[in-house]
Amino acid sequence: MIVDRKGIVADTDRLTWVKSSKSNQSGCLEVAKVEGGRLLRDSKNPDLDVIVLDSHEWMSFKTGVEAGEF
Repeated sequence: MIVDRKGIVADTDRLTWVKSSKSNQSGCLEVAKVEGGRLLRDSKNPDLDVIVLDSHEWMSFKTGVEAGEF
């Protein structure tokens, strides 16, 4: 799948996806680093749409996870 949003263009089939260490049985999040940000997807349903975060949004999301907001 080709993603083209927020100025980020990527072929999701060619990316290296890393499962979050915070994932568990009920929710598995994978992250791929791309130029300008990150892509997020559900590892159990990788063919569904991905969430596109630019660099600023990624840092805000990461800070929230580390603070236990999610």
